[in-house]
Amino acid sequence: MNLFINDIPVKILKLGEEPDRGEINYFFDGATDVITKAKLINHVWINHASLAILDEALELISTKVPTPLLSLNISVLDYDAVKLYFRKKYKIIKAAGGIVKKKDKFLMIYRMKKWDLPKGKKETGENYRRTAEREINEECNVQTKVGKKICTTWHTYTMNKSNMLKKTRWYVMECVDDSNIAPQVEEDIEEIRWMNQKEVFHALQNSYRSIRFVFEEYYKRKEKAGAR
Repeated sequence: MNLFINDIPVKILKLGEEPDRGEINYFFDGATDVITKAKLINHVWINHASLAILDEALELISTKVPTPLLSLNISVLDYDAVKLYFRKKYKIIKAAGGIVKKKDKFLMIYRMKKWDLPKGKKETGENYRRTAEREINEECNVQTKVGKKICTTWHTYTMNKSNMLKKTRWYVMECVDDSNIAPQVEEDIEEIRWMNQKEVFHALQNSYRSIRFVFEEYYKRKEKAGAR
């Protein structure tokens, strides 16, 4: 599960799964170690985490106080119980979006002073692929064809004092028609731009970690497909 809390990437793993040790600075055993905010520095892995340890760790990084934590991996004792935990703790909002391609360029939107990818909430009775198509048409006035799924991200936020958890499925998408391309200003989109790979790299420096993660997953899958 690829979770983002205050734009900090939190990967929840099943027991026995391990992150790349080369990307970890600090390791803690949830069965024996006490987890404090002072220990959450750089890239951390907590193994053998109970629901109580998971809840405590997430609460520690949910505050608005800046933290030196760059990423958190948590291997939980009961992955199925974690799913129930999130359903009880948060109201889950489902959404979909995509990396839209036009030959060698990618569609990026500028919203809330950040570069982002188009996405939006799933409507009742709608499947995720249709949501991605509709939202990109609404936000950018671009018609697309949906390809393969890239990944799923989850991120938390607060709305009207309620804890929200947005589940977003991301797809590779091809531009079919952008002759009437225009930003949906009522959704605070200031600009739409087709970018090449180098321009995307620079735009991601002023973006969200979840969006960088989606591009990383896209390139990983593209590299694997090319190796076959």
